[in-house]
Amino acid sequence: MRNAAFPCTEHEVDFCVVGGGLSGLCAAVIAARHGARVLLMQDRSMLGGNASSEIRMWICGAHGDNNRETGLLEEICMDNMARNPDKNYSVWDGLLYEKARFQPGLELLLNCTCWDAEMSGASIVSVTGWQMTTQTFHRVRARFFADCSGDSVLAPLSGAQFRMGREARAEFGEDIAPETADRKTMGLSLLLQARQEDHPSHFTPPPWAHRYAREDLLPYRLPDMDNETENFWYIELGGEGDAIRDAEDVRDELLRVAYGIWDYVKNAPENREKNANWRLDFLGMLPGKRESRRYVGDHILTQNEVRAGGRFPDIVAYGGWTMDDHDPAGFATKAAPNIFHPAPSPFGIPYRCLYSRNIENLFFAGRNISVTHTAMSATRVMGTCALLGQAVGTAAAVALARGVSPRGVYERHIEELQDLLQQDDCWLPGLTRRVSRLGELPPQLEVLRSGIDRPASGADNGAHLPLNQPVAFLFPAPTRVRALRAVFDSDLNRAAYPHELGRNMICNRRFGLPDAFVPPTMVRAFRLEDERGRVLCEVRDNVRRLLYVHLDAKVRELRFIPTQTYGAPDAHLFSLEVL
Repeated sequence: MRNAAFPCTEHEVDFCVVGGGLSGLCAAVIAARHGARVLLMQDRSMLGGNASSEIRMWICGAHGDNNRETGLLEEICMDNMARNPDKNYSVWDGLLYEKARFQPGLELLLNCTCWDAEMSGASIVSVTGWQMTTQTFHRVRARFFADCSGDSVLAPLSGAQFRMGREARAEFGEDIAPETADRKTMGLSLLLQARQEDHPSHFTPPPWAHRYAREDLLPYRLPDMDNETENFWYIELGGEGDAIRDAEDVRDELLRVAYGIWDYVKNAPENREKNANWRLDFLGMLPGKRESRRYVGDHILTQNEVRAGGRFPDIVAYGGWTMDDHDPAGFATKAAPNIFHPAPSPFGIPYRCLYSRNIENLFFAGRNISVTHTAMSATRVMGTCALLGQAVGTAAAVALARGVSPRGVYERHIEELQDLLQQDDCWLPGLTRRVSRLGELPPQLEVLRSGIDRPASGADNGAHLPLNQPVAFLFPAPTRVRALRAVFDSDLNRAAYPHELGRNMICNRRFGLPDAFVPPTMVRAFRLEDERGRVLCEVRDNVRRLLYVHLDAKVRELRFIPTQTYGAPDAHLFSLEVL
């Protein structure tokens, strides 16, 4: 019961998102961009979840060439490349904050923990959160809600069906599942980061830290500061108990392990000299969680559907991480910490996994979607979660516009949802984006209206345009054009970067690591002219892969003239359309 000694602020919106990790952030921002009144409730002081400065896991996603997640996530990552050359976590936090705080139509509540829900039959009427910084309750009424909290806090509050733990092998015919169902999950990891300097430093562990020798860590958990992918993810515990209820105790034990690992890195006889110049830069106090409650939707994605490529008619997102199943014992076992079970990249994820089977106005996105434990081992990574969030935010906007439930979007408006996602630069493998045929292009440039905005199936699906040379759309009569849609080359494979700079952030900062930079392939500047050479628009310092340029001009000819890239000798585009 709410204590009446503290004030309660009332909010009324169209769409309330609980949880501000990448999935919740993307859901909230995209819904607002599509016209919804949105409130985002986040229990931490920052956004990003496992990607934030509190936890510091870099974003992982689909494996393979040209399979990188685009949409809002790539927009954020390009902002980070342009504005955060040091890959500094404070700057990264600020970029995520900015994306939500200054989005029109979006209200942001930080430090606000959701703890209650009001129900009317099978629908959520409102949720209430406690904001510790202002000592204020916030009650939020909305037509639709999305649980992007990871732990599915709205499940016990609303009565939504959920699962927790591992299904038995026979239930869905999953050969990598255990013989018998249990409540075990993957564990929590406490990450640390280090910085290499040009002089030695010393480390004194706290007296309560564990002590490790080389043989204690062999064969799978031996830290390697020469490995640029080292990020200590294997400091993992908590999967054998309750990943939610035991979180504080698990954190305490992870701290003892993490300090002990760094003590080994710095002070073990075999490491003292080679790691002398490495200094501990960060050790988290909040573990990153892989798994807890998973909602039950109209469809439960299984291991076998992942392996078959997820060919669903209602595809709204895709994964491409292998089924990366972690031993629930984590650091407490000498066995391998995880097993990579094969999975194709990409594999489709259906919309029916993103809304509740029994709560009529509840969406969800992130690691808590409607999947089995084995399928979740592939869908849980943050690149995939960002796509799921964008799908849910777009679906909420469609539901509001069409006056239907989340299930009604599937039954009557799934093609509209897919079309909006593709127009917002979300790739849906197996589908071709609807394109505008307004205006006549030279035949050799019709590839820019193929509806495939990235290299795929061995084809580039783009065109290289000389700088300072116009590409002209011709019209048979004066025609009013509203906008130009362009998709540029953001180097999806991050081929131009040293390996660690290709990620959104880094873990260990080796001495002399260069600054990050905008991909050389990106078009930096261009202008649009009409048939008389009149400049309609000039864009400078672009860092967007997807760019809509609003015009509202009447022309017989529209000329696109690329004038500068970030280093490439020509402009590489995947889409150029007049709307």
